Formats: sequence, structure tokens, C-alpha cells
Amino acid sequence: MLHVLDFLLTLLHLAIILFNLFGWIFPATRKANLICILATAFCWFGLGIWFGWGYCPVTDWQWHVKEQLGETNLPASFITYYADKITGRHFSDTVINSATLICFALAIFFSLYFNFFRRSRTAQ
Repeated sequence: MLHVLDFLLTLLHLAIILFNLFGWIFPATRKANLICILATAFCWFGLGIWFGWGYCPVTDWQWHVKEQLGETNLPASFITYYADKITGRHFSDTVINSATLICFALAIFFSLYFNFFRRSRTAQ
């Protein structure tokens, strides 16, 4: 059962990441994308005050599951974990965190642009 939960949490993580990065592309999902981005930012920077910068409750839950499955030395980042696992290499936290932050900032920019600025121009 823990393996299924681990798999489902991985799918949830990937869905959140992909939706944060690309949900602004589709007009029907733009508002939901902005809400998801704001929720992610709240976790990273708001909850991060108490739990550490970049805190993600889904990662926290998944790491508890992985620990019960016997995994140890888990990194703080889901993205670091899977980048290492998929490539077989070890990426520094600085590289992964920087790339994640740049991609997240771009997603915020596009989401804000298409939710507020682009819509305003087409309405005129």
C-alpha cells in the first residue's frame, strides 16, 4: 500500500509542477493556474518561515512514506530527488534550486501577464 501511495504522491507532484509551469497556456485554466502558483508560493515562502525555505507539504508527506519504505538520505527537494534518480547523476541543490526558482518566476510572469495584462488589452 505504501508503494501505491508513493506513486500517487509522485503523480500529484508532477501534476502540480506541470500545471504551475504550463497552466497559463490554456485560457480555461488560467485562473486556476494563478491560484495554484499562489498556493505554491505560500508554501515555499509563507510556510517556509517555519519549516524551511521551499517547504512543500506534498514533499513532506512523500518523504515520510519513502522513509517508511526504507529510503534514507532524502534531499530537501522533490525535483533534486528525481533529477538525480532519472539521470543517475548527483545535482547540487544550488543548481536545482536556482533552475526551479527561475522556472517558477517565469511561470508567475506568464500567469500574471495572461490573467491580467493580456486580457485587459483584448477587452479594449
